[in-house]
Amino acid sequence: MLVELSVVEQRYHAVMEVLSAGAQVTEVAERYGVSRKTVHAWIRRYRDEGLAGLEDRSHRPRAHPWQLDAE
Repeated sequence: MLVELSVVEQRYHAVMEVLSAGAQVTEVAERYGVSRKTVHAWIRRYRDEGLAGLEDRSHRPRAHPWQLDAE
């Protein structure tokens, strides 16, 4: 039986492999098809925010130098 995991669940499994099982970040990154930097970011966000930190985030800039005021 094939079970489809959500993005958050996949990231949680990757983080737990490193934190609980002691797997190397390099191995986990390769297995999940992401960079080592990404795995480190997931670990940091999980420690800071819990499961909510593993959700997708917007890449939209918060501010732009030429942005006009709302008025």
